[in-house]
Amino acid sequence: MDKWEMYMEIHQLIKKGFSKAKVAEKLGISRSTVYRNLRRSPSDMAEWVESIQTRSKKLDPHKELILSWLREHPDMSAAQVEDWLKEKYEDLKVGESTVRSYVRELREDYRIEKETSPRIYEAIPDSPMGEQIQVDFGHTKQKTVDNNEVKLNFIAFVLSNSRYKYQEWLDRPFTTQDVIQAHENAFRWYGGIPNELVYDQDSLIVVSENGGDLILTREFQQYKESRDLSLRVCRKVDPESKGKVENVVGFIKHNFAKHRVFHNIDSWNEQGWEWLNRTGNYKVHNTTKKRPVEVFSLERQHLRPVTKNLDIKYNYENSISRCVHKDNTIRYLSSRYSLPLGTFGKHETVCIKETEDKQLIIYSSETGEIIAIHKVPDGKGLLIKDRKHSRDRSKGIDAFIDTVAQYFKENELAYEFLQTIREKYPRYTRDQLQIILKEAKANNKEILSAALNECVKRNLYSATDFSDVVSYLKRYRPTDDTVITNNTEIVTPLGHVSEWVMETETQKREVDAYTAILEGDYK
Repeated sequence: MDKWEMYMEIHQLIKKGFSKAKVAEKLGISRSTVYRNLRRSPSDMAEWVESIQTRSKKLDPHKELILSWLREHPDMSAAQVEDWLKEKYEDLKVGESTVRSYVRELREDYRIEKETSPRIYEAIPDSPMGEQIQVDFGHTKQKTVDNNEVKLNFIAFVLSNSRYKYQEWLDRPFTTQDVIQAHENAFRWYGGIPNELVYDQDSLIVVSENGGDLILTREFQQYKESRDLSLRVCRKVDPESKGKVENVVGFIKHNFAKHRVFHNIDSWNEQGWEWLNRTGNYKVHNTTKKRPVEVFSLERQHLRPVTKNLDIKYNYENSISRCVHKDNTIRYLSSRYSLPLGTFGKHETVCIKETEDKQLIIYSSETGEIIAIHKVPDGKGLLIKDRKHSRDRSKGIDAFIDTVAQYFKENELAYEFLQTIREKYPRYTRDQLQIILKEAKANNKEILSAALNECVKRNLYSATDFSDVVSYLKRYRPTDDTVITNNTEIVTPLGHVSEWVMETETQKREVDAYTAILEGDYK
């Protein structure tokens, strides 16, 4: 109801004999609101209502910006509006209730209904300080600056008592090695290690429950022993046992990540840590009614100190496996990566790991032997191929040259001629050789020898030039080098024909002759 309607309702109920407490209860307002309205006369009330309709509000300078956010994202919460404003205007001082009421009024005035998808959680008693940290994974799909969509994965940590949080993101799937590194970063963030870590049944950490006796992945088992961690894994379909981190995952998705534009993973993580300091760990928690950062200053004293820095060396354990396709490639992040020929027959699957410097290491799951290393490029749908993984065609070309050279009388000269062509046309050597081989099979050695000598003499190192010379020679004498006259075979030495043909010069006229032709005086 509006201000005037509430004012009239209060006065009517009081006249009917209701107490002020009953009036407040019946109208769903506070008793102080009832007292204020009873103290005002109708003229005072009219003046006050008019003043609040005309006076400026603290967030009016940002009205259009907030409206644009609400129109573009109708499901946006007032808490996220507050966080975005503080991110954009660091000096802005505004209370949560002010933002909530302002957003509520804008929704009512401009009829922007809020889209909601509520989720139900069960209350869990708080653990003692320093006792427990809960860990979970999540993912989102974000718009990029070029309006594409990218899937991002994150791991979230929360101390059960103080609700102090940590998050870390990757633009690719997590490996066990990534999870271990994230734990180290989280322990540095917290400045210590709690007594117990609670997880979901994630395959990067747990292989099997085994009736309560956890079987961890080999990498994480080694890490657990190195850090002397105490782990507890939730039962399946039992999210309430780690409800605090479930809430944190939702908080990260809907307050930090929702509607945020992705540029690159480094800046995204920086924004995430700034959000933790500005909102995630600073904002008053709805359940505890305290700021996590303030409670954490006390809880930190109950954490076990990190006594040593672990050197997490890169090792090749089974973290992510990929099928080997029949074209000797694997697929990773929507691109294909080549493997050496014959890998498909030897391995059905291989294991992969991506390093910090964007290198993809592909190795055998059985022996740990590195099979291939590729640079991970930007973009999707690419074929990343190592030239060493192609067929070794050099041996084939060598054999091909030897085969073609055998058709010539002068094998050494032919070999040198063909090698020069190979150097001149490295990408088309096989095509060049096929043209020469075709001519070699169709002609006798005398024609081939003459053509070879003429090409070398005139520096014509090309298969098409060689073919043209062969054709030219054949036009001026029969292929079998004989002339039949009066039923008598006369063999003409090829050298004389070649010399006569190749040394022939065209007739040359003086320039005056052409001038006379153009002027019409030539006879």
